Amino acid sequence: MKHTGSISMLHVIFLSMTVIGLKNHVTIIPPLLNVAGRDGWLSVLFSTLVLLPWGLLLFYINKKSNQEPMKDWLKQKIGKVSSSIFLFLLAISLLLLASLTISETLQWVKTTFLPETPLFILLLLFTILCVLLITTSIQTIVITNVIVLVGVVAFGFFAAFTNIQVKNYELLRPFMEHGFEPVIKGMVYPASGIIELFLFLFIQHKVKGQIRFRHYVTMILILTGLTLGPLIGAITEFGPTEAAKQRFPAYEEWGLVAIGRFIEHLDFFSIYQWLTGTFIRVGLMLYIIVDLFNLHRKKKKIWMYIAPPFFLISLSLLLISGSTFDEMKGKYVLPITLFIYFIFTLFIVIVALISGKSSRRPKHEM
Repeated sequence: MKHTGSISMLHVIFLSMTVIGLKNHVTIIPPLLNVAGRDGWLSVLFSTLVLLPWGLLLFYINKKSNQEPMKDWLKQKIGKVSSSIFLFLLAISLLLLASLTISETLQWVKTTFLPETPLFILLLLFTILCVLLITTSIQTIVITNVIVLVGVVAFGFFAAFTNIQVKNYELLRPFMEHGFEPVIKGMVYPASGIIELFLFLFIQHKVKGQIRFRHYVTMILILTGLTLGPLIGAITEFGPTEAAKQRFPAYEEWGLVAIGRFIEHLDFFSIYQWLTGTFIRVGLMLYIIVDLFNLHRKKKKIWMYIAPPFFLISLSLLLISGSTFDEMKGKYVLPITLFIYFIFTLFIVIVALISGKSSRRPKHEM
C-alpha cells in the first residue's frame, strides 16, 4: 500500500534527534548520575536492550492503523467519548512536558548568562516564538529542524573531540562497584526519553511511505548514542562524584573546551544547541496538540486555547526553586513519563488487537 504524506521518514529521525535528543542529552543526565553514578552508561545500554522489543509494539500499531491519523483511527475503534478522553489526557501530558522543558531551559539561561533578565520576559518571548511555529505546518517544523540540527550536531562533535585531551577513561572503573541495583534504578531515566518515540504515532499520517521496525531501531540507537556521549563525557572529565553535583553537566563540559592556549570560553555554542533544541521540542509537542484537536489554520484558536495554558503552567514551574525543580524532575516527572507513555502504548496495542482486521486507509487531505 502506498502511503502519501508531507514529510519523509528521514525527517522523523531528525526530529527524534532534536526533540528527544535534547531530553536524553541534557535533562536525564543529572538524576542518572545521582542514582547510578559511574555505572550510568550501563543503565543506558540495558534500557536500550529493554526498549528495542517495545519498538515492535509501535511498529505493530503503525501496521494495524495503516498509518491513518491516530485520532481518527481511535475514534473509529473505541468511539468518540473514549477516544476523546484518551486524546485529552495525551494533550495534557504534552502540555506539561513542553512546559517543563521550557522552564528548565529558562532556569539554565537565568543561571548561566542572563541573570538580570526577568524570567517573565524570557518566557513571554519564547512562548510567542513557539506558538508562531505551530501556526505554520509540519513541513515548516521539519525544515527548521534540519537547518538548526546541522549546527547542533557539528558543535556536539566539536566539543566531544576537543575535550578528549582532558578525559580520563579510567574514571569509568570499577564497573558496578555498588552492585547491580543502581544500574537497574538508573534505567528509568534513559528509558523515559526513548519512550517518547510513542509521540511520533500521532504524526504517522504525515509520513511518506511505510514506517518500518528498522526505523525505530535506528532512532533508539541514535538516542542511545546521544545519551552516552555527554554522560561518559561528564564522568571522564569531572569524575562521577563531581559530575553528580552539577546541575547541568552537559553545559559544564563546554567550559573545558579550548583550542591551544589562546582560544577558549567557547561555551556560547551550547546556547545555540540548547535554545534551538528547546524551540523544536516545544514546537513539535504543541503542534501535536494542535493536530489532535484539528486547529490547523485556526490561528486565533491556537492563540486562545494553546498559548495561555502553556504560558501559565510554564510560569508556575519557573516559580519553583531550582533544587525543588530538580528533585521533582528526578523523582516524579521522568519516572511518571515512562509509566504513562508505556501504559498509553499498551492501551493502543490492546485496541489494535481487539479491533480485528484493519480497514483500508482512507484518503484524507494532508
